[in-house]
Amino acid sequence: MNDDEAIAQFTDMLWLERGLSKNTLSSYGSDLRHASKWLQENQRVSLLHARQEHLLSWLASLVSSGQSARSSARRLSALRQFFQYALREGWVPVDPSLDIQAPRLGRPLPKTLSEAEVVALLEAPDTDTAEGFRDRCMLELLYATGLRVSELINLRPDQVSLSQGLVRITGKGGKERLVPMGDEAQEWVRRFMQGPRQELLGARVCDALFPTRRGSGMTRQAFWYRIRKHALTAGIRKHLSPHTLRHAFATHLVNHGADLRVVQLLLGHSDLSTTQIYTHVARERLKQLHAAHHPRG
Repeated sequence: MNDDEAIAQFTDMLWLERGLSKNTLSSYGSDLRHASKWLQENQRVSLLHARQEHLLSWLASLVSSGQSARSSARRLSALRQFFQYALREGWVPVDPSLDIQAPRLGRPLPKTLSEAEVVALLEAPDTDTAEGFRDRCMLELLYATGLRVSELINLRPDQVSLSQGLVRITGKGGKERLVPMGDEAQEWVRRFMQGPRQELLGARVCDALFPTRRGSGMTRQAFWYRIRKHALTAGIRKHLSPHTLRHAFATHLVNHGADLRVVQLLLGHSDLSTTQIYTHVARERLKQLHAAHHPRG
């Protein structure tokens, strides 16, 4: 078996056994093919025949090329999982990645928005147009529920219960969760489904709750473009990410005293430690407020 065949079989296993998304599987495959190519070109050895010293040389090359510690750690994680599977399948006699230490990572705080900035962003779309009404509805729902952008654009009408005010989400790993919408987002979704959605579709049929004029679901890239456009309209110049409103949702909940385990459930995090980053964001915000307003700040 060559490297390409092994990598393909490994990513197929990840899809079948863990239900990982296409983007995640693509990242795993890309990281492993990068390692395989580098090893063959620089160490004259295939990935399946690599020893620990070969992998250490590959990691050193990542660092010397300016790769961030986070990216290097991610690639090493992909490699470890690959070799665990290769060992299980009998492709390799030992796991050469076993004793390799991951690069030490700092813990960057997620970029978020203040409550005033969120309001400005929500009010930026022109709701007199069907597209603007759709965008306002999407932004309201995103901020009200903390959904991932991929979860939002793939949302179907049958996943939304207006009578109960809930959204049923199938997240990472096929895990299902129920998330409350809140009255404001619920009303925007109700009004969107009663008029602007049909205006966008015309006579066409679309499974997505939020269609485009072409009658198809919106792509992640298209929605990201719309967010940046509305942010400029709102006068928001800071760098935004597709997860900015998700971070704002969690941060504002924590700021207002929400229990961290409740926030974990709403976000669909499998591990509480992932959610705990938002307590750091809240503390950082308190420090900024103290420094700005206290006479000895």
